[in-house]
Amino acid sequence: MQKKQSELNIESVHRLGHVAIRVEDVNRAKSFYMALGMKLIWDDTDWCYLEAGDSKDGLALLGPSYKAAGPHFAFHFTNKDEIKRIHDSLKKQGIKVGALHDHRDGTSSFYLKDTEGNWLEMLYHPSTGIPTNQ
Repeated sequence: MQKKQSELNIESVHRLGHVAIRVEDVNRAKSFYMALGMKLIWDDTDWCYLEAGDSKDGLALLGPSYKAAGPHFAFHFTNKDEIKRIHDSLKKQGIKVGALHDHRDGTSSFYLKDTEGNWLEMLYHPSTGIPTNQ
């Protein structure tokens, strides 16, 4: 059964903001994607985050030891209150959602599975962008 947009209490999805993929070697994958022109935004021992072009489409590379999340895609929203409202609305409808949590880069999010079992993230992304640790 297809739910209407109003039943989910979501004004609109602003953008498909990033995709997270599992990689065997973070440094090797990071070098590959940077050679394609992506900009390194966040670099850590077991994962990194890159952005492409002016649209800042994101790619997260998750190493074998990274356990905080698995492969997924994310919808980005620029209003933190909207993420909270969406989270509450989905929970009230009986949809299983993860905890809403703040990240060290200034974003906030929660995870859930779609009807086909794919993981997705609902992410508050500041309109000023994700701060870099570079």
